Amino acid sequence: MAFKMKGLPGFHESGTPIFHKNLGKNVVAEANRDGTIFLDKDVKKGSQLAKEAIEHETVHMDQMKRGDLDYDDQNVYWKGKTYPRSKMKEGAQNLPWEEEAYQKTRRKYRNGKRRRRWVVTKIKSLKTPN
Repeated sequence: MAFKMKGLPGFHESGTPIFHKNLGKNVVAEANRDGTIFLDKDVKKGSQLAKEAIEHETVHMDQMKRGDLDYDDQNVYWKGKTYPRSKMKEGAQNLPWEEEAYQKTRRKYRNGKRRRRWVVTKIKSLKTPN
């Protein structure tokens, strides 16, 4: 007799392992080269913010699989060009790899500027002690 599992704990429906951890101020999620996504511990599992963050980070995972995006502790590499982390604001919408991620996820959600402001506000409220 066969049975259907609804999903494994810690895995997204796509099969991507999702781990909750403290990511620091104003960071909702991170895509990793090992195929995992870190979601900030303060983001509720299954919430709208979690869904949007996972979709956004999935775009970065696709970029890494294509060979367009890579990173190390000092730099981000996009289509052969090196971007020093010390000279950028990580997650800024004008970074080329972020432009693609925001464009692809923006279609499903609100206007980009309003959406970004909402996310930053939401993150600050999650990180601010009551």
